[in-house]
Amino acid sequence: MNSRHLIILMALSGAININAQRTVQTLKNGWEFCRGDSFNESVSQKVTVPHDWAIYGPFDRKHDLQVVAVEQNGEAEATEKTGRTGGLPFIGKGIYRTVFEVPDTTSRTITLVFDGVMSNADVTLNGKKVISWPYGYNSFYAVVDGIAVPGENYLEVACENKDGQSRWYPGAGIYRNVHVVNTDKIHIPTWGTFVTTPVVTKEYASISLTMDIEGTYNRQNIRVETVILNPQGKEVAKASNVFCARGQEFTQNFLVNDPDLWSPRNPELYTAKTTLSVDGKNVDEYETRFGIRSLAYVPEKGFFLNGEPIKFKGVCNHHDLGPLGAAVNKSALRHQLDLLKDMGVNAIRTSHNMPAPELVELCDEMGLMMMIEPFDDWGFRPKSPNGYGAVFNEWADKDVSNMVRHYRNNPSVVMWSIGNEVPSQWGEPGINELMRLRNTVRQLDPTRPITCGMDQVGEGAVIDNGFAAALDIPGFNYKPQLYDKFYEKLPNRLILGSETASTVSSRGQYFFPIEFKDHNVVLHEGNQSNSYDNESCSWSNTPDLDFARDDDHDWCIGQFVWTGFDYLGEPSPYDTDAWPSHSSVFGIIDLASLPKDRYYLYRSKWNDESPTLHILPHWNWKGREDEITPVFVYTSYPKAELFINGKSQGMREKNDSTVYNRYRLMWMDTRYEPGEVRVVAYDNDGHAVAEKTIKTAGKPHHLVAIPNRTSLTANGEDLSYITIQVADKDGNIIPTDNRRVKFKVSGAGTFEATANGDPTSLLPFQNPEMDLFSGAATAIVRSSNSEGILIFTASAPGVKPVTTTIEVK
Repeated sequence: MNSRHLIILMALSGAININAQRTVQTLKNGWEFCRGDSFNESVSQKVTVPHDWAIYGPFDRKHDLQVVAVEQNGEAEATEKTGRTGGLPFIGKGIYRTVFEVPDTTSRTITLVFDGVMSNADVTLNGKKVISWPYGYNSFYAVVDGIAVPGENYLEVACENKDGQSRWYPGAGIYRNVHVVNTDKIHIPTWGTFVTTPVVTKEYASISLTMDIEGTYNRQNIRVETVILNPQGKEVAKASNVFCARGQEFTQNFLVNDPDLWSPRNPELYTAKTTLSVDGKNVDEYETRFGIRSLAYVPEKGFFLNGEPIKFKGVCNHHDLGPLGAAVNKSALRHQLDLLKDMGVNAIRTSHNMPAPELVELCDEMGLMMMIEPFDDWGFRPKSPNGYGAVFNEWADKDVSNMVRHYRNNPSVVMWSIGNEVPSQWGEPGINELMRLRNTVRQLDPTRPITCGMDQVGEGAVIDNGFAAALDIPGFNYKPQLYDKFYEKLPNRLILGSETASTVSSRGQYFFPIEFKDHNVVLHEGNQSNSYDNESCSWSNTPDLDFARDDDHDWCIGQFVWTGFDYLGEPSPYDTDAWPSHSSVFGIIDLASLPKDRYYLYRSKWNDESPTLHILPHWNWKGREDEITPVFVYTSYPKAELFINGKSQGMREKNDSTVYNRYRLMWMDTRYEPGEVRVVAYDNDGHAVAEKTIKTAGKPHHLVAIPNRTSLTANGEDLSYITIQVADKDGNIIPTDNRRVKFKVSGAGTFEATANGDPTSLLPFQNPEMDLFSGAATAIVRSSNSEGILIFTASAPGVKPVTTTIEVK
């Protein structure tokens, strides 16, 4: 078999035969990639897609070094922003090539669908240019009839990232999936259906399905049959009608009795299965997955889902997957969402970009509401010289249209955002840009409200100039102290925390003494931030203030915390000439997917299904004997008693004396002595209901490896995240150990990546070794395509190694 035919077979390995009329090939394997503006086969490399060429590094201060004044942060003078976009080499050009096969093109339509290419994509098929798309975060497609041929088809995708196009790490290349959709000439096109549920009750729900049908001649009759399948796959409604094609849409209506309503607690999904037939022959079959649910945003009263009041307990997330970079992986996304769900999160804001389709699918399935957002730059005074503002005027309508058409059937999507902290909040053209975007969204989807993340609230800005009032839901980034003022002045009578907190902390790093105050900006040696969760940036605050606003007012409909996970780039407050800082410390969970202490503060407030009891800091403080070392307890219980080596330190009960005492139990005067810290929690009736203990660890003895999953699917894409730590001979984890650990993987899988959550670490993610940071690191392993046992071993000098096995089936 020659190499060309081998590539074709590999490219087809992702093919999914939906039915005889419609096939979808996902082009994962068989790609060749070359950096530069021309393809040089002698230096090209074989890659799989999704692929992020820049995540392999190396880290360097010089990469995309930006000299800029960040107006959003109140800066007036330009300074060197080291690590602002992650210190990784994403600037430049790259070219991808592959070959795929089409059996026949007679009476067929071939569509190329790109979930995302970073960025400025130029797509060529068989030597002919078929489409260009500048924005790297959006999905786009091209119908290639007349260009695609029977047999082998040669696909080339060129892309380019420019200097100054981003404020964070964007990734580089074909970082999301590519599909070849093969249909009959008469077919429902890409994103060609729209499901709404005009009436929803517990007893019944009305369903409206509107579709586009393409490839017909004038007045051609098409039989359209749609079956509604419930979450168990049982038919619950059906319609069969004749569509007389005259260039119009076609709508079918249904009634479903006793519907299973979609919600975060009950994410039930239905399917509309539509078949098109001509003269008794089936020509196309199209499935639309949807949920039955009602949304109501009631002035003064709040947000109601299926008639029940609910607050957004949300997080903002960037698109990168830490050490995996921007290359999308559904298993990695699921791992992130699992951690967030356990924290009590019920909503995700895709900030500040369109999401990967896999993320939206998972949110549908797992019960996470979504605010989908397209970009954070408009045309007026763009924040970045080559950012979205450079193409806004030409491309905004196209990008927003693709976004809405792509995701308007997903029940998880409950709100659209049209921007974030845009300078247009001030500028005279701003209201025109807002209205343009708002009208585009409303034309395509009148069922969901529109918001925008606003931060300019001074005199003459969004509160006074009509900007905020023009939105369905005014979303404010930070400023919880001013919510009452906004509420009284605006006509909307609802307030959303579109971006909240921006508390900064580094996992397991504690600094003394501890002080609480508004906008508590503290810079520490080593470029870390305090895990006592008392530090923020000049514009931000600690979580407690936002908790209080949500608790005290129905008209506060909730919040989206900045951020769920640390991400590459934006290393505030160490963003100005502060290399090697290159990743954020805003995250509740660090870059290695390890929860920080703050995770348990949010969990104690948001997870109402499982109790929380967490002690901080760790209790290994050699050299701090008899020094004041405050102890905090994050708990869902109202009160607790603390013991150090058996001696009571007193009872603490949540109270309103300060906003911090309202949500944290704090012993501010405890002194360190080696031994045991124990907390006993009590319920409202004074009954002891839970306790937890941490101990001073002894000498390092052995490594510990804890995989998040012990069974993987043999698909070549499933991942397990393994936490690596050092323990003493009694099994106590040593939270201060920072030795380097090496990894080895054999059997039915491979080593994928590693990280430790240290925002200053310059070790590459792809090498099978990593320094522990605050006593821990993460190793990520990938399943093979064959069943078997994956064997993982971690070793380090001075301690016993550890081996763990993972079943791949």
